[in-house]
Amino acid sequence: MLEYLRPWIDLYKVDLKSFDERHYRELGGRLGPILDTIRGLHTMGVWVEIVTLLIPGFNDSREELTRLTEFIAGVSPDIPWHVTAFHGDYKMTEPGNTTASMLRAAARIGRQSGLRFVYAGNLPGAVGDLENTRCSSCGDTLIARFGYHIRDYRITANGRCPSCATRVPGRFDTAFSGQIASLPFVPGSRSRLSLLHLS
Repeated sequence: MLEYLRPWIDLYKVDLKSFDERHYRELGGRLGPILDTIRGLHTMGVWVEIVTLLIPGFNDSREELTRLTEFIAGVSPDIPWHVTAFHGDYKMTEPGNTTASMLRAAARIGRQSGLRFVYAGNLPGAVGDLENTRCSSCGDTLIARFGYHIRDYRITANGRCPSCATRVPGRFDTAFSGQIASLPFVPGSRSRLSLLHLS
């Protein structure tokens, strides 16, 4: 299937929900095919980003997160890992919500495992610099974010850090031309829903 899709895709987001086969079976899936997909996409030259929803008591142990992030780093230390916060909703109101400190602890594990681009998501302003993209060589902030809002963009037209000229892995345009979303999240504002009028 990946070979069929390859001519039509440049990037692919993979949800890696756990690094425990038993947990994957509880969710109705299997871990092995997910890991094979990540390896296969990277080998094919597709830009891969991985998201893990951190659920307290389910996939947040240090041992499991270490194995998960060591696997990703073993494929490539440049694969971005996004660790995001669970919040109870709909049919799953337990366990408790993931806290910002839990996300920061998971991110530390990812960095200790050798990942160069680790992000903590969906708790805007509560996770320090873990929303930002930093140069893996000199540490300068290249893309500053607040939630989905891009506050500053400094990657050069040829995809490099402007401070030390290190190549920034990823897929970037030659220049930042503003938010893609028609109504981006703006810090301090409330989101507004557009109304659809049918006649």
